[in-house]
Amino acid sequence: MFRQGLPRCPGKGERRRREVLGVSVPQGWGSLSLAPLLPPTPPSHAAHLQLGLQFEREPGLGWARIRGWGGEGGLEETGRRGRERLRTKRTKGLSLGMVFSLQGPEEEVASGEAGRSAGLGGLCPGRAICGSLAPPVKKSQKSDVKMSTLVEPAMHTLQIGANRERSRTPSPQNSPRLHNESCNIAPLTPSQSPRNEIRMRQTTPFSVVVAIDFGTTSSGYAFSFASDPEAIHMMRKWEGGDPGVAHQKTPTSLLLTPDGSFHSFGYTARDYYHDLDPDEARDWLYFEKFKMKIHSTSDLTMKTELEAVNGKKVQALQVFAHALHFFKRQALQELKDQCPALPEKDAIRWVITVPAIWKQPAKQFMREAAYLAGLVPSENPEQLLIALEPEAASIYCRKLRLNQLIDLSYKPQANGLMSDLSIDSSFRQAREQLRRSRHSRTFLVESGMGELWSEMQTGDRYIVADCGGGTVDLTVHQIEQPQGSLKELYKASGGPYGAVGVDLAFEKLLCQIFGEDFIATFKAKRPAAWVDLTIAFEARKRTAAPHRANSLNISLPFSFIDFYRKHRGQNVETALKRSSVNLVKWSSQGMLRMSSEAMNELFQPTISQIITHIGDLMKKPEVKGIKFLFLVGGFAESSMLQHAVQSAFSAVCRVIIPQDVGLTILKGAVLFGLDPTIVRVRRSPLTYGVGVLNKFVEGKHPREKLLVKEGKNWCTDIFEKFVSVDQSVALGEVVQRSYCPARVGQRKIIINIYCCGTDDVVYITDPGVRKCGTISLDLDELEEPSSPKKSRREIRASMQFGDTEIKVAAMDVQTSKTVRASIDFLSN
Repeated sequence: MFRQGLPRCPGKGERRRREVLGVSVPQGWGSLSLAPLLPPTPPSHAAHLQLGLQFEREPGLGWARIRGWGGEGGLEETGRRGRERLRTKRTKGLSLGMVFSLQGPEEEVASGEAGRSAGLGGLCPGRAICGSLAPPVKKSQKSDVKMSTLVEPAMHTLQIGANRERSRTPSPQNSPRLHNESCNIAPLTPSQSPRNEIRMRQTTPFSVVVAIDFGTTSSGYAFSFASDPEAIHMMRKWEGGDPGVAHQKTPTSLLLTPDGSFHSFGYTARDYYHDLDPDEARDWLYFEKFKMKIHSTSDLTMKTELEAVNGKKVQALQVFAHALHFFKRQALQELKDQCPALPEKDAIRWVITVPAIWKQPAKQFMREAAYLAGLVPSENPEQLLIALEPEAASIYCRKLRLNQLIDLSYKPQANGLMSDLSIDSSFRQAREQLRRSRHSRTFLVESGMGELWSEMQTGDRYIVADCGGGTVDLTVHQIEQPQGSLKELYKASGGPYGAVGVDLAFEKLLCQIFGEDFIATFKAKRPAAWVDLTIAFEARKRTAAPHRANSLNISLPFSFIDFYRKHRGQNVETALKRSSVNLVKWSSQGMLRMSSEAMNELFQPTISQIITHIGDLMKKPEVKGIKFLFLVGGFAESSMLQHAVQSAFSAVCRVIIPQDVGLTILKGAVLFGLDPTIVRVRRSPLTYGVGVLNKFVEGKHPREKLLVKEGKNWCTDIFEKFVSVDQSVALGEVVQRSYCPARVGQRKIIINIYCCGTDDVVYITDPGVRKCGTISLDLDELEEPSSPKKSRREIRASMQFGDTEIKVAAMDVQTSKTVRASIDFLSN
């Protein structure tokens, strides 16, 4: 493991730069200490290595050189003149190499002040090594010594002083700095990227980016500092669910008191509601999986209501605002704990994730909820970004290293077939890797492009399938080399095919066994017990596998068994025997015993919809010839879904699953907040336009559209397009239209926006066309013009369709002043 007989150090005018991180320091420094920045590995893997420390002298130059190799893991080393010991904890994985060169003039041996330090870093995969060097002190000499660290620009090291206190991390050039003096989050040094990103990253005006992944079944947050964008810090782990198990997401469960005020969120809400007395629980307002209602509601407004488990209704905006405010408090508290001098609120950029298939009203709804929650003021809308979930996942996937993914690609056996045993083995290995990947709260991303993209050629395309709790979102992207930016090739598509579909299938099965009327009554009378039953099913659902031989037991709450006996006058076992469901039996331990076939049937409808949708997408001309299919989202952890996707598509493309599949969107949302320009081209999901008057043309326009005004014939209801469905729209590209007030002194202009899902629309009255929003232009009062003949006022509106939200800006052409403009999709 260690090589002695080191070569001679180069002369004074020559320094090693290849595969060496060097520090120019005076000869005679007392100690070198290295500290681990990642969690320790199990002690059972501990090992000891010997290091040689060798000094040689050349005229006018004293120097030392240390070389060592060890396994991936934490390490701690103290070096003095002579031989010392390197103690390292080793795990299986990539090898770790470190090379240091220390050199300095002999006359500076005793110079310098005590406590001077310099950072050392090791060229190692995904591992940071930080050093502390303290020179000996001679009180008689007080000369200042300059030390230069020869660190490659892509590498950032943590500097540790002689007193072992952390000092600031070097930041990328021109990046905004935090206002605090020290930050207690240990930044980690990413490994060298195989390909640097040439595209210049947009400098963010914010010091911190906090992303909230607001999911249907589970939610979480993560953050990163603009001064260290390669380190993404996950939220504190949540205690709940299985005893003693920590999670990096929490259930999207909200509990309000009987008077409607906030009580708790996540595991705390779920557990508290579970422990309530059944009679008392009927008065509390418990919400879960409520995100789906925003997508399914066709006439979403600010007054849309959500129904709690007990049947009572609360305004949806209040429910979402309570949840977002909870995450705001959690994130700010963690930032304060990590960085005592927390930057001002306006120095934090917030990012909220939404499904890509959500329409503009749902996106605006989330923005309004964020305003109500106090995340950002409505006067500063740029402080909040809406990120599309599959797009965020795509942004993160482009950073993947080969050891951070699971490749489920088709690998034919000798007979041309893949055995079920080998497939199941790969799934078990995948789940174990997923479990191990969650040991750390700080994740590193490549400063440039990940290793996976070294296989990509210009024009190669890939699909990201975000399979979440409520929806499945599909997006098709193409990486633009060498910039590393993304281009959307086909409009986002998907549907309500998430994991909740399996839950609904289970509920339907219960209705088939016990009766639909009983299940409805039980949910209304014993809401907390119903939640317990769904939690029990969720735990078993996660263990379902395509070729599982043994049955799965699902615990029935005692209140369910008792309530059924009182309500029906018979026991649960009798109901099972009399039902037509043969694949579900009663266990003497008070459980439903579901055969593997029964569990497979619960998954089948939802998975079939996903496979069909992906297959239909691949038939599109824009999507043919894709190279990768990335499977992300919480539902992507399911072996049932993995097996189905692998069987259907691994023969035509590589099926890739990131190891941290459930956190992929959250990490990508942070990266999107750091650089919102990363997706250069998007596709419009709909055709947008306005209704206008055109000159009436006989034979072309129908007579019922004729309008005679001031002796002129006009055709009404003409659909003037801003952008067509599936049209490529570049980021920052604007569509401009000019509007004139109908009368002098008019202070407000209202413009109706129409949309449809086709491109061949002619009139706003055509089938499928609907009014979807309004543009409001607030005009200032103009001073009286000097000329007796008043000029016509012109307002030029500019609309952007290339962002995740439609934006509008306006200007008064006559005065060149900005006009207050807003766009509203919730007032219809």
